[in-house]
Amino acid sequence: MPNAMSKVAPPVGKSGVVGWALFDWATQPYYTLVVTFLFAPYFVNGFMSNPAHAQSLWAYATGAAQLLTAVLAPVLGAIADAGLPRKPWIGVFSAMLIIGLAGLWFAVPGSTAAVPLVLFSFGIATLGVELATQFNNAMMPGLVSAQRLGRLSGLAWAVGYVGGLVSLALVAGLLVTSPDTGKTLFGLSPSVTLDSATREGDRLVGPFCALWYAIFVLPMFLFTPDRRNGPAAANPMREGLRRLWQSLQELLRAHRDVALFLLARMLYSDGCAAVFSFGAIYAASVFGWGVTELGLFGIILTVAAFFGACLGGLVDDRAGSKNVIVMGLLVFIIGSLGVLSVDPDEILFVVPVSEKALGAGLFGSTGEQVLLGFALLIGVALGPIQASSRTLLARICPPAQTTEFYGFFSFSGKVTAFAAPLAIGLATTLTGSQRFGISVSLVFLIAGLLLLLPVRSTR
Repeated sequence: MPNAMSKVAPPVGKSGVVGWALFDWATQPYYTLVVTFLFAPYFVNGFMSNPAHAQSLWAYATGAAQLLTAVLAPVLGAIADAGLPRKPWIGVFSAMLIIGLAGLWFAVPGSTAAVPLVLFSFGIATLGVELATQFNNAMMPGLVSAQRLGRLSGLAWAVGYVGGLVSLALVAGLLVTSPDTGKTLFGLSPSVTLDSATREGDRLVGPFCALWYAIFVLPMFLFTPDRRNGPAAANPMREGLRRLWQSLQELLRAHRDVALFLLARMLYSDGCAAVFSFGAIYAASVFGWGVTELGLFGIILTVAAFFGACLGGLVDDRAGSKNVIVMGLLVFIIGSLGVLSVDPDEILFVVPVSEKALGAGLFGSTGEQVLLGFALLIGVALGPIQASSRTLLARICPPAQTTEFYGFFSFSGKVTAFAAPLAIGLATTLTGSQRFGISVSLVFLIAGLLLLLPVRSTR
C-alpha cells in the first residue's frame, strides 16, 4: 500500500535523503568502535583487572541504559506525533551522546574510582544514540515512496557500515597502539603522540566518536525536512500520552501483526545485539587478541555487514522484508553457534585442533580461522536483519502514527535489551565462564524467529 504521507508531502530532494542516510554514518562508530571492537574489549581486558567481573559490569550498564530507553521511547514518540517537530528531540539526544562519549576518556587503567563515571558515561551515550535513532527512523516513510523503502533502509545501513569501517581504520590504523609493540594496526607509530602506559589511544575512542558524530550529523539537520503529522496540539504532552494509551489498546486489538512483529523483534534484536556486542570481547579473551587482531576483525566483519546490507536492501523490495529477516536470523544463529563452539584447542565444541604456534602470525591458528569464518556469517546476516526490520514496520504501521509506532519499535528493541546483557552478566558471574554467559543470547534469537513466522507482512 502506498504510504499516505508520501501522497501529500512534496518530493524530498537528494540532499534531504543523503542527509538522512548520513545519520547512520554518524552513529555507526559508536557501535563499531565503542560497543563492539575497541573500547568494550579494552574495558573488559585492559581497564579492569578481572575480565569476568568487568564483563558483568559492562553487561549491567548496557542493560540499565536499554531498559531506560525502552521506557522513554514510546512515550516521547507519542508526544512528538502530537504535532511537535522531530529535529529538536534529535538535538537533545545528540548532546547526550556527545557528552557520554567524551566521558569515556577517563577510563585510565587501574583507576577503580573512575569505573562509575565511565559506566555512567557509556549509559548516557547509549540512551542518547538510541533515542536519537528512533526519531531519525520516523522520518524515513516521508522521504521516499513505499516501493523504495527497502532500498533506502538498506542503503542507509550500508552507508553506516562504511562509516564504521572508515572510522575503525582511522582509529586502529593511526591512533590506537598495541601495548606490546607500540605500533598501530598498520604497523605505524601513532599519528598523535599518546601515552601507551595509560592507554590514551583506547581512551581516545570515545572523544573521537563524539567529534565524528558532531560533524556528520549536520547534513541531516541542514537538509532533511522535518516532517509533521499535522498542527501541534495545544498540550502536546497530554495529547501524546492520551494517544499513546489509545494506540496501545489499538495495537493489541486492531494491529495484531504489528504487535506480533514487535514482540518477535523484541527478542531477536536483543539476541543479535548481545552476540555482536560480546562476540569481540569473547574472542579477545579466548585468543588474547590485542588492538591489531581486533582492528582487523572489526574491518572484516564490517565489510561483510556492508555487503549484507546492500544485498538485503535489494532483496527486500523483491522478496519482502519478512523473508529477508527470517533468512538473516537463520544465518545469524548458525554463525553464533559456530563462534561459541571455538576455543584455542577445539572447534565445534568437540573437534580438537592445535594451539597457535609461535610466530604463526595474525589469525594463524585453526581456532582463530574457524571463528573468523563463523563471524563472517554473523556480519553478513546482521545488516539485512536490521534494515529489513526497520522497513517491515514502515510497510505495516499506520502512516499517521509513524513516530509513535517507531517508539514502539524502539521499545520492542530495548524493553528486553536489558534482559540479555543482564542474563549474560548473571550467567558469567555464577559460572565464571564467558562462553556460557554469552550462549544465553541464543535463546532470544530462536524465540524471536519462531514468533516472526506467522506475521503477515502487508498492511
